[in-house]
Amino acid sequence: MSKDLRHEMADALDAVIGDMREEVSRLADALAAERGALERADPDALHLAGGAKQTHLERLEQLDAERQQLSRELAATTPAQRAAWEGVVAALAECQRANQSNGQIVGQRLRQVRQALAVLTGGTDAGVYGPGGTLRIDHRSLSLAEA
Repeated sequence: MSKDLRHEMADALDAVIGDMREEVSRLADALAAERGALERADPDALHLAGGAKQTHLERLEQLDAERQQLSRELAATTPAQRAAWEGVVAALAECQRANQSNGQIVGQRLRQVRQALAVLTGGTDAGVYGPGGTLRIDHRSLSLAEA
């Protein structure tokens, strides 16, 4: 590989890592918006944040494929490129924690809704094990009162 080509590829790798850093920042913003929508119980904002999150994840996958290809072709990266990549990985780890936290909020809300539905329908939220050892949840409605 010629020196000029190696230089161009190194510049391209720097650009891809920079684009990834920006995209991870946008992903973090989308996760923060998702968290806010969850806290406000705003379904429209939650839908928008979820769509943005998906878009950023897809773009990050594309950029990472480019990064991997350039890294393979270069065979060696510079210390600055490795440091920049480590920064992207650290920011992605923060995004993962935020996403898990948002997921816990969703799980908690889902449990609350199921409990409320169980009260309204007269069912049990926990379910019981049937004779075959399978979990059965009784969701049949019971009359609470008659007029």
